[in-house]
Amino acid sequence: MAKYIVQIVVLGTQIVGKAFAKALRQEYQASQEAAKRAGGGRQGSQSAATSAKTGISVEEAKKILNIEKLDPAKINESYEHLFNVNDKNKGGSFYLQSKVVRAKERLDEELKIQTDSATSKNKSES
Repeated sequence: MAKYIVQIVVLGTQIVGKAFAKALRQEYQASQEAAKRAGGGRQGSQSAATSAKTGISVEEAKKILNIEKLDPAKINESYEHLFNVNDKNKGGSFYLQSKVVRAKERLDEELKIQTDSATSKNKSES
């Protein structure tokens, strides 16, 4: 009886281990693909890491704020409008309001990454 229990435990451990390894490989590949989409190199890696940290991609944030390009003025304008429209006191949704805040935070981070990248590029060219 104990022999069968040990076999079941070993077999279960192997199955879970293989599934974990496969999930880890998939996550690594997804991370690499996100870095490539974000422009590759150091900036792409930073952008992918920020997306993972914030839980929202640049594309998703752009869709939420209904913008096409990373223009700080348009981002702020859209943010202010959507934040005020979704104010709970005006009958809006706190959930949507929080999504708008997270989208703006993500785009602000992306603008910072791009600014830092441009600054370091200019320094290296000098």
